[in-house]
This record gives sequence, structure tokens and C-alpha cells, in this order.
Amino acid sequence: MVRFLAALGSRRGEDPGVRGPGRGILPTPNGSRTHPRCGPVSSPPSQPDCVPAGKATTEPPWRCLPQDDPGAHLGFGDPDSSASMADQESASSYLNAKKPSAFTWEVRANDRNYHLQFKKKFAFCLTKKKYADNAIKTAKYNVLTFLPLNLYEQLHRMANVYFLFVIFLQTFPEISTLPWYTLLFPLSCLLTIRGLRDLIDDIGRHQSDRKINSRPCEILSGKRFRWQKWHDICVGDIVRLRKENFVPADMLLLCSSEPSSLCYVETADIDGETNLKFRQALLVTHRELATEESVAAFDGKVICEEPNSRMHSFTGTLEWKGETYSLDSERILLRGCKIRNTDVCYGLVIYAGIDSKIMRNCGKIKQKKTKLDHMMDRLVIIIFLVLLVISLCLAIASGFWARRFQEKHSYLSTLYEHTTPAKQAFFNFWGFAILLSIIIPMSMYITFEFIYLVNSFFINWDLEMYYAIKDIPAKARSTSLNDQLGQIEYIFSDKTGTLTQNIMSFKKCCINGTIYDSSCPHGTLLQGSGLTWSHCADKKLEFHDPLLLEAIQQDTSPVLREFLRLLALCHTVIVEESDNQLIYQAASPDEEALVLAARNLGYIFLARTQDTITISELGVKRTYKVLAMLDFSSDRKRMSVLVRDPEGTIRLYTKGADTVILERLHRRGANETLTEMALDRFAAETLRTLCLASKVVSEAEYSKWSRRYHEASVLLQDRARELDKLYEEMEQNLQLLGATAIEDKLQDGVPETIQLLKLGNIKVWVLTGDKQETAMNIGYACKLLTDDMEILEEKEISEILEAYWVSNNNVSDNGEALCSSHLFQQCPEASHHKKRALIINGDFLDKILHTGEVLKNGTERLGQWRACFKATASQEQGNLVEKAFVDLATNCQAVICCRVTPKQKSVIVQLVKKHKNAITLAIGDGANDVNMIKTADIGVGISGLEGMQAVQCSDYALAQFCYLQRLLLVHGRWAYLRICKFLRYFFYKTFAGLMAQIWFAFHSGFTAQPLYEGWFLALYNVFYTAYPVLSVGLLEQDVSAKKSLEFPELYVIGQRDELFNYRIFGVTLLHGVSTSLASFYIALWAFEDRVGNNVVGDYESFAITVATSAFLSVIMEIILDTKFWTMLSFLMVTASVLFFCVFSFLTQSINAFKIAPVIFRFPDASKNALTDPYVLLTILLSLVVNTIPSLTVRLYRTVVGKTTIQQKIRLKTKREPESSVELRAHIRHGSFHRRSSYAFSHQEGYAGLITRGDSLRVKGTRSTVLNLLCQEPNPASSSLHVPSA
Repeated sequence: MVRFLAALGSRRGEDPGVRGPGRGILPTPNGSRTHPRCGPVSSPPSQPDCVPAGKATTEPPWRCLPQDDPGAHLGFGDPDSSASMADQESASSYLNAKKPSAFTWEVRANDRNYHLQFKKKFAFCLTKKKYADNAIKTAKYNVLTFLPLNLYEQLHRMANVYFLFVIFLQTFPEISTLPWYTLLFPLSCLLTIRGLRDLIDDIGRHQSDRKINSRPCEILSGKRFRWQKWHDICVGDIVRLRKENFVPADMLLLCSSEPSSLCYVETADIDGETNLKFRQALLVTHRELATEESVAAFDGKVICEEPNSRMHSFTGTLEWKGETYSLDSERILLRGCKIRNTDVCYGLVIYAGIDSKIMRNCGKIKQKKTKLDHMMDRLVIIIFLVLLVISLCLAIASGFWARRFQEKHSYLSTLYEHTTPAKQAFFNFWGFAILLSIIIPMSMYITFEFIYLVNSFFINWDLEMYYAIKDIPAKARSTSLNDQLGQIEYIFSDKTGTLTQNIMSFKKCCINGTIYDSSCPHGTLLQGSGLTWSHCADKKLEFHDPLLLEAIQQDTSPVLREFLRLLALCHTVIVEESDNQLIYQAASPDEEALVLAARNLGYIFLARTQDTITISELGVKRTYKVLAMLDFSSDRKRMSVLVRDPEGTIRLYTKGADTVILERLHRRGANETLTEMALDRFAAETLRTLCLASKVVSEAEYSKWSRRYHEASVLLQDRARELDKLYEEMEQNLQLLGATAIEDKLQDGVPETIQLLKLGNIKVWVLTGDKQETAMNIGYACKLLTDDMEILEEKEISEILEAYWVSNNNVSDNGEALCSSHLFQQCPEASHHKKRALIINGDFLDKILHTGEVLKNGTERLGQWRACFKATASQEQGNLVEKAFVDLATNCQAVICCRVTPKQKSVIVQLVKKHKNAITLAIGDGANDVNMIKTADIGVGISGLEGMQAVQCSDYALAQFCYLQRLLLVHGRWAYLRICKFLRYFFYKTFAGLMAQIWFAFHSGFTAQPLYEGWFLALYNVFYTAYPVLSVGLLEQDVSAKKSLEFPELYVIGQRDELFNYRIFGVTLLHGVSTSLASFYIALWAFEDRVGNNVVGDYESFAITVATSAFLSVIMEIILDTKFWTMLSFLMVTASVLFFCVFSFLTQSINAFKIAPVIFRFPDASKNALTDPYVLLTILLSLVVNTIPSLTVRLYRTVVGKTTIQQKIRLKTKREPESSVELRAHIRHGSFHRRSSYAFSHQEGYAGLITRGDSLRVKGTRSTVLNLLCQEPNPASSSLHVPSA
């Protein structure tokens, strides 16, 4: 895989060693480069000056040497190092003596004038401020740009350009058939409707921006802090934040009210995680900035990298008082974080507004168009070109006809003395172009918008998608994407807050081989039970087992006692007392759930100091001395605490993943086997499991281990490695106590929804910023993953892609690449499995796809390598790798991407759209999902716990994920069906009624004389035929909503574009042409030899006969194809016939002719024609001839033709009834490997904070910063009042 990634770096001119969050290259004093994890970096190996184009290098341009980490002695190698902060900072000063040239972002504290002098170019010769202010602008328009920009966007629709062209032609009187303003009015209405819709959406964005920019904050102004607004913040300002405040900009943490200037933050809006993370200020700023005066006098200078989108990395230095201190992401508070469990903190603004990392990940607002919109644009071009060709042919024919007519009838030469056949042909060409332009009527697009609007109201009014608990209805925020809801192929979903509820609940446990469950109603046991600890119990806890409570009261089982004692001791929770209530501050919801469960079961965590933990065991207070805390890490997958109990016995308590605990047991007996069976059961129920174990440590063993532990703790090199070895040595020969099972509560109906979507051929991908174990556990819980799937992780993906890469770089000179279907053949083991799931993390994805940004200081060196490749070859290789990965992922039944940034989420969506040409939907609930929602074809926001950012940028808003099944399978499929039928019949009725103009030209000397009366042309698409087609577009259903959910397989119709495509359009065109031919030539045949005083045979009667035949044929076709009849459908058909009759007689009355003979040119034409039996029989004959083919085709399909999808489904249900969706996973019995359901959302480093005392407050004292806060005046007297959090 190293060679593969090296080739990736070479083909884009980028170095794989500098990719990914937190992997920048640090300079060393001697000028060499240092990798933060791998140590010194070697120079590029000697290579020839030029590499042949298209050949990938087999070795990376430079590689990390497997040496010891030189940064370990500087505090970089081990984030949990117990070395003093002062040692780290002095060493980091030496490390950063030579500043990297790429770090050009210079921030000076409390010096606004310095930053204002810098400008940068952004367009041509225009410049703007280099340092952005903190006001954000997510809206597309302003007062000046709305009209031109919106018109420019609307003219991207080919139909609007076409209509403008026709209006332009109508301004010439010589070729005009109607006044130009009669066509300008409907176009203006259409543009106004769409413009108002865009304006309303943008006003919502402006309101959201104004609300965010007007949030209050405290900014240092002069010598004191003043209440101002977010948009007043500038780079270099010092801002004071309080508990529950959101961070307004990317800031360097200077100090806080917590010990050692810790600051706890929640990053739910950034990565979706709700567990607490900590940030810590530099020791020098923590010590020196103890008063408001010292903060106001702070004049430090930060030199760091330019603004970028890397959420998890930051590299820079702080220069202050002649010293230089290293900065990393652990010192930075990102915009969008929420301050938790920290009373007050101070920060220096580094990046503001659009330069902040979260805004860099938000992406731009894109104009979304549906698949049918794109197809309609192409059809408009095709139809327009066809009409021009037809007009040209008819114009040429008119010229020849005029020439022959003039030669044959020379006595009429005086009529043609001012014209020539060529001139007549020229004018006839434009006359035909205008006359036939109504084949693409503007009324279709106006009706389009009305159908979209009403279908959006149907979504808003659907009570099945109304969340009564929070009074949140579904909302269609966009009214022009409804039909695309019926064509979704891929769904990209966030996890936290979208699939889950962000609630952890202790559900079950296994102690000494016995499973305890919640088997009685909540709250019925502790109340009135007389238990000594019942007053401390959490009444909300859902775990109440009477057998377990009885065993606890008897207190006869030492294993049970140790199990509960472990829950109360082995954790990093901090406890505070408020109003005689214990308040637990946990770093993760898992730990909080375990400690609360122990409290409810009588083992209450009371207090902790740097080296003791005090708990109450069944009412007896006991204090344990903490000898060591063996911290959790994602590699260890466990944490331990070594304590001395009040009796003097040393005990080790360990909790962690079953895969690491079970292999460290002293023995495996019957209880261990029963516990493994319980773990299987918990995994089958998709619960998050932890194994609990303990052992007694002898004094001699501890004394020897403690001495080595102290020696390892002060090592300058290899500290982390030596500590891990000691941890491993201590955590052996354990005795298994049991296992816990915690439920990460899913939202209601998530598993059933995903199952239905999968049956509808919709693939669901989960893109989350959470850990891999947590994401996989949720994948099993929501039925996205099953136990019979082969899981492809980093190793397997590397093998497949590397083999694919090598194969494609060793192909013959003709450049033929391997087919993507051979991807799985690259890995022989994979061919034996049918179901596969792909699990990938953000760092590995970054290496494959190069979504990160390369540090600028590497561009000069890499430029020599980039020059060795042709640009086209590099692009082809890049597309090859991207396509290979996308093909691999799309061939899997499930994909879960973990630890991905908001930008990576959008890149994944873009790749699927690019390489699969698929319709995508993204759904999320937080600010970290905004970019993904904007990028996808359809964006759905969940009104969840993480704010309304996702909803404000979405196309549709839902309260629960489960409503997605109804949105897609019912409303989406119906909308697609309705729009497709509407388009089909609108085109059919237009061709059927108006193509007769072409046939009439062959019998009128190829002149552009209209066949029909002008009023018929004007009202045909507005009143006569619009309403039946409108009823189809609004109300048509093939099956009911219930059947749509019962048979999700019906959804594939939209994915395959079966209801409207080029073939369907061609058939519709032929059908319309045949109807117009039959209507015209049957009438022509009937009128051919009719003469006499009382015989109807004139031009006007002929036009009425053709028009009536075409109109009734169109109405009959719509009646035959309408499957869902309502009262409105009957009214629409009836109204169309009545309108035709009423308007025909009104516009053709003799009185109207007398008033305006130029406008009303057919006096009493309908009355004379439609009262003649011969004409009525002719119309009846045309109707029968036009209807018989449709009836014949329907009969053929029913009797002989292919069965419909609905019929196939009914046959399938009769033969194989569908099994109901089960929440229980299917375990492969007899399988040697058991799936672990371990998941623990905990951050590394908390144990070190506790053992050093950094996170513990001394009772009865307050920090200097907190005292400072209490001495300040009431904020109500400031310029801006802010309610308390």
C-alpha cells in the first residue's frame, strides 16, 4: 500500500507524507524535516530527471524512516505524557527556531490596525482585506445583485432562451403572427414566480446570517471587556467566553477558570460527537494572564498556516516576550464548538468569518436542477432544431411553389411586383418558426411550477410525517425537486442525531455468567423499597432487575461486589455537588451511563482527588487510593485503574473490548463461556458491550512495576512505547467479572426504514465523524450491517486497490484499462463472499483521494516531480484511482465512513455523482452536514439537537429519519409518476393538436397561414386541454400509499427512468403525429367533394372539424390512461369540454365579429359546423380511429405483453411472502469468529489530566480567573444585554 499511495502522491505532484490531519512537517534546528509521528524524514531518493509519462513511481518521493520519535522528548510523541508543560514549551521553542516558509498568517494580539493594512487580490486588479471580519454571508443575493444574477441563472434554462428568441421574432411586423407583448406576459409571469421563490429562500438565508452575526459576545476593547456582537470580532481580538457559549471564531485558548487552564468543549456541530473534548492553554499564558490587566497587555504574535479546511490539524507558533512556543490543534477552539463545564475562558482570534475552518468546509450554494430538468433542456434544443429544419424545408417549398404559381398565373403579376419567390421564402421561414413555436408552450412551464408547488404542500400537510411530540411537521423548503425524490439511488446519512438520539442507556449486564435484564416497569422497584441508597437513584434509569437488587441486598457474591465496585471506580468522571445533588461531568455518554447505573445499584461515586476516589458502597463510605491510571486509547481499547482499598489490598480494575479482555484472562471456565454467550446475545441485540475484569496485585509485584513505571514516565524518548509495555504487563492474568450492555438509542423506525430503502434498490452510506467502533455498532443496530457480511477495512481495501493500480499501470500501450467489475478479483479471498461492507476512516480516505491540502512549503520540492508527468496522464491516473475506489464502494452492500470531515463528506458525494451519474440524497442534522447537504442532488435536514444549520441549508426538513421512507417511497414516487405523465400528455396533446399546421401547409401553397382560429391557438393549452393534464399532475397514483410502502420494489421505476426518457418522448411524438394526421386527413377527405348552398364545406368549418377531432381525441386518451379517479378529475374533464364549447361559441358569435372583425374572424363557424350531422360523423370517425390504436396496445399488453412490475410483485408475494423486518441480527451458529459489539466513545488523555490534577478543583478555592469574573460589573450595565445561559 505504501507504493500505491506513493504513486498517488507522484501523479498529483503531492507528497503522501504530508497528507492528512495533523501530519505536517516540522522543521528541526539543523534544517532537516521532522514528521510528528515518524521522526526524521529522508530526502527524496535519487531519480532520473524525467519519468516517462503515464508511469507511476514505485517508491514514494520521500518516506518516513522507522526511527524513534524525536518529538517524544518534546512532548509531541505522547499526548498523555506526564512531563511538565514547561519542559514541553521550552523544547518546542528550540524546535521552532526556524519558521517554515509556508506559515505566512501572522496575528498580533490587541492590534487591529496592524491587520487592516494587509490586502490581497481576489479578481483582476481588485483587492480586499487579507484578514476577514467575523460576519458570515451564506446568502446568494443582495439588493443590487438579485435581479441580474437571478435572471442570469434563469437563462440557463434553454426553454427561457427559446421563449426570448420567439418574442424577439414577434417584434418584427412582417413575420409576426401575434403581438409581442402577448408572449412576453406569460414569460414574465414564469420568471417572476421562479424569482420570488428564489428570493424567499434567500431571505431565509439572510435572516439566518443576521441572527448568527448578531449573537452577543465579550470582546476586549481597550482595558476592559465590552458586550458586542459576533460580526464585530476581528482577527487579533481577545474574546471572553462563558459556559454554554458557542465559540464565535477559531481562537487560540489563552487561559480558563479550570485548573491548568483546561477548557471542555462539545464538537457536535463539527464532527457529530457529543462526548466532551478538552483543550488546554499553554502553561506560560495560564500563569501570566491571571488578571484582566495582564490580558489587556498581552501582545503575543501567532505565526501559523494560512486558513484551510483541515478540521483536525493546526500548526503554528506563539512568539511572546522573546520566546517561541509551539501550537497545535489541542490549543485551538474552533468556531461552532460549545463551551461545557468551564465557567469562563479567554481566546485570541486566529481565523474569523469565512476563514474559519467550519466555514471553509461549508461549501457554496449550488443551483440544483432535477434530472428531468436537464432532459427538458436537451429536448427543447432538439425540438427547436427540428422546428427550424421543418420551417426551412417549408420555406424552400414555398419559394418553389410561389415561382411556379407566378409562372402559371402571369395575369396576377402586378400582385408580386414588389416581391420575389426568395423573399417570400425568407419571410415564410420566420413565419413558420413563429407559428410552430407554440409546440413548446410557456403554459407547460407555468403549470409545471404549479404542480411542483401543490405537491410540496402535500408533503407539508402529510400527518404521517408530523412529529407530534415536538410539534414539527415535514417541510418542503424547495418546490422544484419533488420528482427527483422518486429517483434516488444513494443516500448519505450522518449518524449522530440523524440515526441516533444521542442518548446512552444502560440496558443489560452479565455478572459471573448470569444475565440481568430490565424485566419490570420502570420506577416500581426503587420507590418505597426501603433501600439505603434509593434517595440517590436516578429515577430516569431504565435498568431495574428485581433479581439483581435482591442479590445486591444480600451482598453475598464477591464477584457481584467487585463488578459494581469497578463501575464506580474505573472511569474518568468528575463529580460536583450542587443543591445537595451529585452532578457527574463525564467525558463520554458511555461512562456517564455506567457510573449512573452503579449509583442506582448502591455503589455511588462521591468524590475524587488527584490520588483518591471516594465511593459509597451500600451506604458505607470507602476511600480508595489511586496508585495508577492506565488510560484508554483507541489502540488499547481498554482502560484500567490500580487502587489500594481501605484494607490495604492492591487491586487492578479493567474494562474494555471483549477482544482484548478475554485474551488476557487467567483461566477460561464455565462462567467465561456463559459470559461469551451473553456477549453474543448482546451483540445480536446490537448493544454496545464492555467486558469487566479485575485481579489482586501483590505488594512485591506492585513495588517492582511501580519503579519501572516511574522510570518510563520521565523518559525523553520512547515514553509512550515503554508505558504501553508496562500497561500490557500489568493487564495480564485477569479474572473476568462480567459484561455490560449499553444501548445507543436509535430514532424510532430506523432499522425498518433502512430495510425498506434497501428493498427499493437504494443504497445507504453512513458518513460520520465518530469512531469506527461506534459507527460499526450503529451499523449493526440499524440493520445496515449484518453478521453474514464480509467487512473490508483498510488492509483489504489497500490490497484490492493496490492490485488494481498495478494491473492498470502494466497494461499494454493501447491504454485499455481493466474493467471495474474485476475489482474484487484482485482479492482472491473476497470472491467467496456475496455480501460485503466497506469500512473506511477519514485519514485513509484522504490518502486515497487526496482531499486534504498539501503544505505550501513542500510545493517547490514537489514541483520537480510534478514536471516529470504530463498533465493529462496525471489526471487520467487520478480519475482511475477515484473510479476504482467508487466502483469498489458501490459494489458493496453497505459503506460506513468514519472520522470524516465535513469537506470529505461532500467529496464522497461528489465522487459518486461524478463516476456513477447517480441521483444522491444527503441527510443530516448538524453544521458538519451542511456541505454534504449542499453537494447532494437532494438535501434533507433533520430538526434535531444540533441546531438548525442543516435545516436552513436543506431542500426538505424532517423531524425523524424514519419519515424518509414515506418522503421517497410515497411522495417521491408519486411526484415522479405525476410529472412524467404530465410531460408525456402535454407533449402528446400539443403534437396532436398543433402539428396539423404542418399538414395544412402542403395544401395552402406552403404559406404560413394558420389552420386554426387565433383564439383556438391561444386557448388550446390554457383552457381546453390544460385541466385534465393538470389533474394527472396533481393527483395521479398507480398504487396507494400503503401499497407503495408494502412493495418498495416499485421505486426502481424512477431509478431506471422508465416513465419518461428519449424513447418515451419518441413514442409520444409519433403518437401525437399520428393523431394529427388522422384528424386532418379524415376531415380533408370528408370535405373534399362537398359543394352546394346548404352544405358545410368551407375553410372555417374545416378548421373547426380538425380542431374538435384533435381536442376530443386528446381528452379520450387522457381518460383512458388516468388510473386514479377523483371528483376533481371528473370536474377537470367536464370543465375542459365546457370551456371548449362556451369559448368556441363566444369567440365565434356574430356579435363579437361585428364589434371587432379583425380579432374575431370565425363568425358562427362552430354553430354552422357542429350542427351538421355529416361533420359530427366525421368527428366521431376521427375519434374512433385515434382511440382504437391506444385500446389495442393496452389490450396487447394485458393479454400477451410483458407483465407489469405490480403484477410481478403480486406473483412474488404469493410465492414468497416477505419476512417482517426484525431488529435481531442473524448470528451464524458454529462460526469460529464472534463479532464484537464493543464501542466506547471516550477521548484519550483524561487519565493523565486526573493523575496530574489538572482537571480537579481544590475545594473551597476558586481560580484567579474565576475570582476575576466575579469582581466584574453586571453585564446588564454594558452596551448589550445578554441573557444567561
